[in-house]
Amino acid sequence: MSQKALEGINVLDFSREAAGPITARYLANNGATVVRIESEKAPDGSRSVPPFGGGSSGLNRSGFQTKFNADKYGIALNMNHPKAREFVIRLIQWADVVVESYLPGQMAKWKLDYNSIRILKPDIIMCSLSTQGQEGPHSRHPGFGMHLVSGSGITNILGYPGESPIQPYGAYTDWIAPRFAASYILAALDYRRRTGRGQYIDLSQFEAVLQFLSPLVLDYSYNGREFQRLGNKSQSACPHEAYRCRGDDRWCVIAVQTDQEWQNFCEVIGNPPWTTEPRFSTLLERKKHEKELDNLIEAWTINRNAEEVEKSMQENGVPAGVVKTTEDLFNDPQLKYRHHFWKVNHTEIGEYSQDGITFHLSKTPGEITRGGNCVGEHTAHVCLQILGMSAEEFVTLDNEGLFK
Repeated sequence: MSQKALEGINVLDFSREAAGPITARYLANNGATVVRIESEKAPDGSRSVPPFGGGSSGLNRSGFQTKFNADKYGIALNMNHPKAREFVIRLIQWADVVVESYLPGQMAKWKLDYNSIRILKPDIIMCSLSTQGQEGPHSRHPGFGMHLVSGSGITNILGYPGESPIQPYGAYTDWIAPRFAASYILAALDYRRRTGRGQYIDLSQFEAVLQFLSPLVLDYSYNGREFQRLGNKSQSACPHEAYRCRGDDRWCVIAVQTDQEWQNFCEVIGNPPWTTEPRFSTLLERKKHEKELDNLIEAWTINRNAEEVEKSMQENGVPAGVVKTTEDLFNDPQLKYRHHFWKVNHTEIGEYSQDGITFHLSKTPGEITRGGNCVGEHTAHVCLQILGMSAEEFVTLDNEGLFK
């Protein structure tokens, strides 16, 4: 197989939960050697998050943990041990990149913050992913992406008019921040290649997610307008809704923006007489009578399979898509063609399906070779093979409780 893009790059992963681990996983899937530090005494919280492989819970069975940490080496390390910092320094000397996601100030307590480690290794690159950045009045507020979803304003725009806001599933900001972080790390690696100098990346999940709200922020700053919850509706499209189809909980989204799309839509459903009525003749008129229009459309979709509705609409230039279940995704022909799901092995869970790499590099393709690590699974390998530690020293440190 061709060489991977990041072969020869070494990464020390101090991160937890989702945003940091996903960032480091991008690097690992594309060839970087990633060593993840964790503690048996204080394991990553994502290990307690279901679903669990095989249906039984356990620290090494969480689907979240295995998903976010594929292709990494996992080492158990008691950071409160008096020899912990000395050991980490050896890993820093080996590493090109350090990724961490602790509460701001924690790495400094261990004397492992950027200003401390760059003295030991001037060309080191460090990326800190925190909720609101390393400095400022709110920087030390503990929290997770679930809190930032509301703090950033996303929750406020989700829901139906006149009703309470709806919290989106999961820690939404944790899926956004890694895309920025991985790109910044690549830029820092290129900068180091050209200059020989390292760099510190202070990434705020709060500020990263605001990029996805730019139109709303602009509208308020320029026009003084606050966005109002619209449910499944759109200000620039009608019809714009998820319509019930034949079967149990089957739906298809249809979105009509232009006059041509409306004409095409009418043809697909057979040009019933109501489509020529004045109340549906323009976008503005359709918006005024949107509820009536939705009822008429659903009377047509309810007698058809969601896939049938999607196919007939798309073939005639009308944006539409099935609201898919997990089973649908595993059977999706496009995802199968692009080899999105990888079968990988996990030491405790066994074989499972891992979502793949979302971008394909033609000359240096990435791959997924193994599942997420069990707690401390590769401690001996990291010490003996990566750091070149003698067996005698490893056994001594292990007996002293360093690797816990």
